[in-house]
Amino acid sequence: MTKTLVTAIIAALTMIGGARPARAESLSLLNVSYDPTRELWRDINSKFIPAYQKSTGTTLDIKQSHGGSGTQARAVIDGLEADVVTLAMWPDTDAIRKAGLIDAGWDKAFPHNSSPYTSTIVFVVRKGNPKNIKDWSDIVKPGVEIVTPNPKTSGNGKFSFLAAWGSVTERGGSEAEALAFVTKLYAQIPVLDLGARGSTTTFVQRKIGDVHLTWENEAHLEVDEAGGAVEIVYPPISVLAEPPVAIVDANVKRKGTAAAAKAYLDFLYTKDGQEIIAKHYFRPIDAAVFAAHTATFPDIKRFPVTAIARSWDDAYDKYFGDGKIFDSFYKPKK
Repeated sequence: MTKTLVTAIIAALTMIGGARPARAESLSLLNVSYDPTRELWRDINSKFIPAYQKSTGTTLDIKQSHGGSGTQARAVIDGLEADVVTLAMWPDTDAIRKAGLIDAGWDKAFPHNSSPYTSTIVFVVRKGNPKNIKDWSDIVKPGVEIVTPNPKTSGNGKFSFLAAWGSVTERGGSEAEALAFVTKLYAQIPVLDLGARGSTTTFVQRKIGDVHLTWENEAHLEVDEAGGAVEIVYPPISVLAEPPVAIVDANVKRKGTAAAAKAYLDFLYTKDGQEIIAKHYFRPIDAAVFAAHTATFPDIKRFPVTAIARSWDDAYDKYFGDGKIFDSFYKPKK
């Protein structure tokens, strides 16, 4: 057989092979999120994966990573190869941008400043509310033990601090009075867990504390898991939380997952995505979906972080920066 004939046969076989149906592509995405979103993302994934496969022929494997929001941001900066980040706070996500992993303008890449839902901080108390906790002033009464995560590592912890501070200043109190209030509050916390889910375990399973300051969605999960042993109290005022989502551009470009990552976050803004969000007690931004679930979400006053700071960057530095307000009064228990 001549060399020319061998070449021709190989070419023909290659053409035949090329004519066969291509195998469906498989991709893996990593969603790096904050602590109390495990159940939300499992549900989102179970609906999105088959829909994406049906429309594109691509099989997705979506992995989840959870922890304190600030800790998770640092992990991505240090090399955790997230395709998307769905963290609790704008500054945590923007820190990843500052590290060169997310493109500028990320917070305008999706609707509603890239926040597909909102949330707030509420109280969880023991059954029957034996300490008669109704407002922020009640949680610092003598003999009341408070559970909330560490503001230095947790989005829940930071928002709890901001909610407590604003509960004073947004009702006419001075910053000096707010400082006195949070100083008293943190003196009544027996343990600061690293993240929201750790505090849930402390309060519900270990039965430590009289009141838990936590995310609205986590509060509902606690009620379900505790079998009626705890209940939710909505204070008259709390903070507006708008957890953002973002594509980690440097990682998806390298991994070839940009299109899948974008479709994943786009899904959150669809009616199906918003319904799942509401089902898990996050407040959907779609007005029609929210209207269908108004009974689930009591109407409380929620102030934005810009009510108590010039910007998110200012809030991060002012309240949580090394040596700043939180560090000025809180000393870890030894």
